[in-house]
Amino acid sequence: MAQTALVVGVSGIVGGATTELLLAHGWNVHGLARRPQARPGVTPVAADLTDAGSTKAALAGVQPDAVFITTWARQDSEAENIRVNGAMVRNLLDALPAATGPRHVALVTGLKHYLGPFEAYGKGTLPQTPFREEQGRLDIPNFYYAQEDAVFEAAARDGFSWSVHRPHTVIGKAVGNAMNMGTTLAVYATLAQETGRPFRFPGSSAQWEGLTDMTDAGLLAQHLLWAATTPAARNEAFNVVNGDVFRWKWMWRRIADWFGIEPAPFDGSIQPLEAQMAGDAELWRTIATREGLVEPDLARLASAWHTDADLGRPIEVMTDMGKSRRLGFTGYQPTDDAFFDLFARLRADRLIP
Repeated sequence: MAQTALVVGVSGIVGGATTELLLAHGWNVHGLARRPQARPGVTPVAADLTDAGSTKAALAGVQPDAVFITTWARQDSEAENIRVNGAMVRNLLDALPAATGPRHVALVTGLKHYLGPFEAYGKGTLPQTPFREEQGRLDIPNFYYAQEDAVFEAAARDGFSWSVHRPHTVIGKAVGNAMNMGTTLAVYATLAQETGRPFRFPGSSAQWEGLTDMTDAGLLAQHLLWAATTPAARNEAFNVVNGDVFRWKWMWRRIADWFGIEPAPFDGSIQPLEAQMAGDAELWRTIATREGLVEPDLARLASAWHTDADLGRPIEVMTDMGKSRRLGFTGYQPTDDAFFDLFARLRADRLIP
């Protein structure tokens, strides 16, 4: 008998990739979003998780064997991030009918668990890299911790198993996503190609020179499914990255070569994409009209602020996956291939020329 999944944030990068994988493995999938789009094989669930009543009504009768929480809502302060995102997880789990059998809840957070929230990102006393799950929480408020606590409280009350997944920057396809480095860099390269502007690494010397890693959305989906179906992985928090490491001074040329442009020299200064692309909305609209692209709104494709935060970090960031490896997860994805696969998909779907 096919198992049933509830993917929360089905329209996002991680939610979309997880849905594709679950369908390929024969799961019945309910996809929750504020405004879910029609998708073959997916039962849409329209719900605003900030509204407990409407969430409960939307989930009436949904009996998932596994719940994958892959969404969050950005607020103006960390205090509001904590209040809103913690409440969203509580409202979701409170709304689910009592389980008729074992249930697993997987929560996707990220490396801000170790680096701190946006208001204090990469500042203060941070744990050593590579980050390891046993390093625990920073002594600072963080909405990831509030999300975790909501899962832990519901698990203790309702008896389900859980897993927490902490990816590094995720590479994957979505439109209107708040954190989307891959598409942001594809748009930046397209604009450089169009205008002849330098295709210059916008971040810090620490990121340019230091080792780093990333997480492909497809590999993260594999990790989520593995944890949900592997008894030894229950009630554990995991880091999850592709398995390779690289330096941006190598990767930047790889990306430039894919687009057929020459990378500009890096002089060590930070030149944020948010400033570089601030006046490009009309230019992108012109390109989209000329090339027949399906999304003319630059703001729905590029999240320059988030890419700047990651590429501007003053420290080297790497992630240990020893816990997953010991428990049997062997997934691996070369990061340059993850970028190239995304760029090809964006081009095939007419999101970039």
